[in-house]
Formats: sequence, C-alpha cells, structure tokens
Amino acid sequence: QVQLVESGGGLVQPGGSLRLSCTASETIFSLYAKGWYRQAPGKQRELVATFTATGSTNYADSIKGRFTISRDNAKNTMYLQMNSLKPEDTAVYYCIMGLYWGQGTQVTVSS
Repeated sequence: QVQLVESGGGLVQPGGSLRLSCTASETIFSLYAKGWYRQAPGKQRELVATFTATGSTNYADSIKGRFTISRDNAKNTMYLQMNSLKPEDTAVYYCIMGLYWGQGTQVTVSS
C-alpha cells in the first residue's frame, strides 16, 4: 500500500524555522513529480513548492527566498525547510507525490 508519512509541523514564533519531512514508499518516490501544498482555514489549498519530473523546482511567490524544497533519495524523503516564518504561513501542509497525498501536518506561526 502506498503511503506518504509527514512530520515536523508545530508551533513556532514569527521569524522562526521548521523543517517538514515526507517519507514515501520506495515504489513511488523515484517515479513521480512531488511537492508541498498548504491549506489555511477558510482558504483553498495552494502550491508551496514542487519538484518537476525532471528535478527542477518551483516556488510560490509568497515563500520565495524563505522556504527550500529538497530530497534525500536514499531515504525516500522530501523536505521543506521553512525559515523566517510569518503568521500568514499558518496552515496545514501536505506533501504530494503523483496522485498520493500525505496526511497533513499543522504549522502554526504565532507569538
């Protein structure tokens, strides 16, 4: 059974950092485009950062220069390093690989 397991969310003060992780079944990690989305209360889910199938990266304008997407192929894991966090970054963050979604992890930025 295909699974994406997320971790790393939590409560952080403005200006702080968090690193999200998404670990996948080996059978899907190497084959699909992958990335991170987020959904804030009352808003639609939006793209945060993605890898394309060729390995290039795309970032939402709102997080450029603050967030970095990366991956460790040996660990079948994708990361989202989030720095200089702002209250407007508060959301549930989801990883996606192909058609498969993670369970979501809550990120709350508040003083």
